[in-house]
Order: sequence, then C-alpha cells, then structure tokens
Amino acid sequence: MKRREFFKISGAAAVAAIVPTDARSQSGVTEEPEQMVLRENPKNGDKVSLLGFGCMRWPMIKDARGHDIIDQEAVNEMVDYAIEHGINYFDTSPVYLQGQSEKAAGIALSRHPRSSYYIATKLSNFGDQSAKGSIKMYQNSFEQLQTDYFDYYLLHSIGRGGKEAFNQRYMENGLWEFLLKEKAAGRIRNLGFSFHGSQPEFDWFMEEYDAGRLQWDFVQIQMNYVDWTHADGRRNVNAQYLYEQLDKRGIPIVIMEPLQGGTLANLPQDIAKQLKAREPQQSLASWAFRFCGTHPRVLCTLSGMTSMDPLIDNVKTFGHFKPLTDEELAFLEQMAIQMKEYPLINCTDCKYCMPCPWGIDIPGTFQHYNRAITEGTYAQSKEQKDYAKLKKAYLVSYDRAVPTVRQADHCIACGECLSHCPQSIAIPGQLRRIARYIENLKQDKL
Repeated sequence: MKRREFFKISGAAAVAAIVPTDARSQSGVTEEPEQMVLRENPKNGDKVSLLGFGCMRWPMIKDARGHDIIDQEAVNEMVDYAIEHGINYFDTSPVYLQGQSEKAAGIALSRHPRSSYYIATKLSNFGDQSAKGSIKMYQNSFEQLQTDYFDYYLLHSIGRGGKEAFNQRYMENGLWEFLLKEKAAGRIRNLGFSFHGSQPEFDWFMEEYDAGRLQWDFVQIQMNYVDWTHADGRRNVNAQYLYEQLDKRGIPIVIMEPLQGGTLANLPQDIAKQLKAREPQQSLASWAFRFCGTHPRVLCTLSGMTSMDPLIDNVKTFGHFKPLTDEELAFLEQMAIQMKEYPLINCTDCKYCMPCPWGIDIPGTFQHYNRAITEGTYAQSKEQKDYAKLKKAYLVSYDRAVPTVRQADHCIACGECLSHCPQSIAIPGQLRRIARYIENLKQDKL
C-alpha cells in the first residue's frame, strides 16, 4: 500500500466529530475533538483502534500478605477511559503478571458490551507443551476473560528454535489441527503469532504461508524507530524487513514494543532536547507511536500503559493523529543512530526472565542502569564533573531500587533466564558487567 493510499484510508477512518464553527470559536478550540483512528482489517472488515491496550503492565499493589497483585480498581478505571475514547483492542496472555493479567482484563472488560471490544490473547505454552496442558491453558483463558470466543488468538513468541521448536509446540502434539477446528467453530476469529527470532526463522514461516501449509490472519512483531534498521540483541531482526515481508503478502500487523520497553519515552537528555525542540507540546512517546501509525499495514499498535497519564497522552496522540512526513522519518533515523551510541541494555521490562531461581531482580537492575544513562546521572570516571555526587547518587538509588539480596552481584550465571528473553540479551554477562561497574564505583577505579 502506497503512502498516498494510506492517507486517504486513514483520513476517512479518523474523521473527527463535527463541532459548529461558532462553538469552536467561542470556546477557543482550534482543533477538532479527539476521535480514535480506526484501521480496517482487510481480511474480515474489523474496525480496530490504531492504539491497542497491552495488558502486560497493569498497575500493581501489595495485598495484606505483601504479595504483588493487580490493582483492579485502577484497571477498571483505565479500561473505562480507554473504551470511552475509542480503544477497542486489548492484548493479554495467560503468563502476564504472574498469571494475573487475563483475569483482571476479564473483570474490567466484561462490564462493557462484548461487541465494543476485541480480545487478543495467546497460547503461551512455554513450560508444558503437551496437548493436554496446552488445551487446558486455552480453555482456561475463556473462563478468565469471561468470553466464549477470542477475536485475535496468537501462538506466543514463536520463531526461536525455528521449525523444530514450532513443530514440538504445535504440530507433533496435534495443537495446530485443534486450533484450526476451534477457528472453524468460531471460537477463534483470527489466528496469528507473535514473533521473536532470527531472519531465517521468519523466512521459514513466510515460506509455509506461501505454500498454504500455515495460514496466518495477522502477525505481531516488535517495531519502533530504533529497531526499524538497528535491531539489537543477538538474534532480533530489523523491523523494516519484517514489515516489508508481511506487507507484500497483505498480512495485517500488530505492533509490540513501540517504545522499546519505555526507552523511547525516557530518552537520553540530548536526544530528548532535539525532539522537544521540534514538537515542544508533544510527548517523547508520541514520536514513537506516530512512527508506527505512519505505516499503513499496521492494524494496531500496542501500549502497555500502567497509569492514566500515559493513557491520556496516547489517546491524545491517536485522537489527533498526524502521520510522519518523509523528513520527520529521516529525523527519527538520525535519533536512532544517536541512540546506538549509548551503553543501554535492550531490556523491555517484560519480566519473562522472572522469577530468577536465585532471586535476582533482573529487569529492576537493568531498568535502574538504563535510567541513570538516559537521565545523565551515569558516573563514568573520576575526571568527570560532579563525579563524587553522581557516584553517591547511583549507589544510593540502586540500593533503594533493588534490595541488596536481589542485586547483580548475586548472579551465579546459571543461564536459566536466557531461553526466556525475547530480546536475546546475554543476561548473565550484562549482570556481571553491572556488578563490575558498581564494584569499581565503590573502589574509585573508574
């Protein structure tokens, strides 16, 4: 689909509600009211909100026993606001938030008419790949989400391990045939997958699609303006390649990690200044979301919103959506190149690596380290201005953010986390690097 065609379609889908000219002038309103952009699924005509709600980062609170539980009241409030403002796609999984996400989503969504939202969930059969265990997970999702059909159902995180792993999880145990029967019965409306893997693995799935052996109604990929041509990790694929392969086959695309785990909403200060200089009234995150929405094959862009503030800001972005110009796309490419110069760890805080068998707070350690870099509080050497102040600030904030017994130096490099990381981060190596950095800070060896 060409950009000119896209602008026609998106413009028609996002026509704002009409407000009389005199009312606008009297109230001082200078722009049309918010109205969520809807993209039409070419395969079935679904009108899907371009902004989707990712349910992997619901707000959490402590219960009476000190356990982390989802703040259901806050979730209800956010879902109500989302639906009221046109968000109709909600993405969850049986494994999100220690298995609590689907139930919370079901409670919040079931308070609204079923026709007002699309449910996307996943077969996350990482641990038990047997037919019995996988079907039990599938059936339990209906109960948790309080529904009798799934609008969009995904085979979760396929690609790693290639053909062999896919066959083990879905073919040899008969699950693929089971899911096709469920789709024929109407309990699955759209069947797709979320991809994490290398290019040869992705190419194999496309070859199977072309041959008619595996038919995908949609595909979920990681895409943002950094990973577009600068994908990080040992095995991740540039999003531009994934997008182009899906686009030429006419396969609708759902986007995950448009903010690269929050990194693109909390940029290094000098990069943030450049974005703010161009759009001082817009958030940093809005650039990343506009990047995704500018690509016409994108059906929905997921955002894992943890509170009302980002939800309101994202609704504003997509309610007054402006596709990026070619010049703005080139500008973001320059920002992406600058981003690669920072020693950030490509952790998206998905928590798939948790719990660590040795109690390490892996994402907490990585997020604290990245935050120090993006906020300019990263102590680099004794010759650095305000080194002593930066050193103290890092060590004190680290102890506050991550309890001592869960810090990087407790990692024994068992490798249990490696197979779970969708970003293919060398987690033990990165933890050792942070532990060495902290020890050098303490001994003034930088």
